Amino acid sequence: MRTLAREVLSSPALIGEEVTLNGWVHFRRDLGGIKFIILRDRSGTVQCVISGGTLPLPESCVSVLGVVSTNERAPGGVEVRVTALTIITAATLPAPVEVAKEEWRANPETLLDYRYVSLRGLKERAVLRVQAEFVRGFRDFLTADGFTEIFTPKIVSAGAEGGANLFKLDYFGVEAYLAQSPQVYKQIMVGVYERVFETAPVYRAEQHATPRHLNEYLSLDLEFGFISGVEDVMDLEERLLNQVFPQLAERCRAEFETLNVKPPAAPGRIPRLPLAEARALVESRYGYQVGGKDLDPEGERLLSRAILEDTGNDFVFVTAYPKAARPFYAHPDENGLTRSFDLIYRGLEVTTGGQRIHEYEPLVRSLTERGMNPAGFGGYLEVFQHGMPPHGGLAIGAERITAKMLGVPNVRYARAFPRDRHRLTP
Repeated sequence: MRTLAREVLSSPALIGEEVTLNGWVHFRRDLGGIKFIILRDRSGTVQCVISGGTLPLPESCVSVLGVVSTNERAPGGVEVRVTALTIITAATLPAPVEVAKEEWRANPETLLDYRYVSLRGLKERAVLRVQAEFVRGFRDFLTADGFTEIFTPKIVSAGAEGGANLFKLDYFGVEAYLAQSPQVYKQIMVGVYERVFETAPVYRAEQHATPRHLNEYLSLDLEFGFISGVEDVMDLEERLLNQVFPQLAERCRAEFETLNVKPPAAPGRIPRLPLAEARALVESRYGYQVGGKDLDPEGERLLSRAILEDTGNDFVFVTAYPKAARPFYAHPDENGLTRSFDLIYRGLEVTTGGQRIHEYEPLVRSLTERGMNPAGFGGYLEVFQHGMPPHGGLAIGAERITAKMLGVPNVRYARAFPRDRHRLTP
């Protein structure tokens, strides 16, 4: 019967027992008469001690039969004394990167070039496992709150947010695009289920080359109807994070230990302030004048620093963005502002959301004012002639929130196979 590495390290009942382990040679060391391998399986790693024979190359797939023993000098204080080593599939070449010695800040492009191997590293696996559990928590929370999961097209006839950051493609002779967002479809589906969500990739043809941008990323979207205002949307995300973060601390304890980071604390009540006040706070406290109509990256970092100093919270909702900084469907408010928000986490925007326009004429007017052709949104617009409730929603960037949660220096390391403007492989 197969035993997992984590079971060997965590079960005192296995001391002195014979076990079978299947996995990969994570690391090997030959001291002459005594040889060591660190065996890696889906649960973690364990030291195995071998007498005699020749060790296979790292990343070889092997099966080990041996007896569990205590050894204070071994990782975890336990090792397996091997009686039989079977090579299932031998590695025929040295690995292009040393998986056991991975370091994000050393040769990042090399790690990404050989992602098909570097993903086997314990840190990389831990990051993606935490992200998977965050997505699971997102799904579980919303399902329990009456939301229905939907699946929307990623080949579309028009951009949900306008602008030039669209990937064009030839769709049987007709110009089409990769979806920037499921926005129009999740609004349509509010008229079907009232509360909906989706976890799926979205695409932005932006010429960025920064540690915070991807051209394909995982967007965690939700939309729900019969809201009383934008505060309802922020309240929902606040409740979601307060439930999911403690779950992560419990479910991913080993991954946080591998990454040597503390699990994120539940944020409690997240501070909220209008964009104008956020900009003024950054300028008055740090002498930094934010450029543009939004918060620039340095403005986000400084705002988070100020909120952390004042409240101890890693999060802050920034609200009341001007119309020029929001998409056509953002519900307008007084003085040229909108009922919208961003959620900033440890200096980085991880969520955009808000209340949407839910009436036909104002929606057509908003499109026209932005120079967009309402004819390209025919089916979407027609929905608003058949009774739509006040509604709102948000989108969380899975890679961004994962990176900030775990101290990952580049969002590309928070996606298994990242796509940026220079990378189409692996």
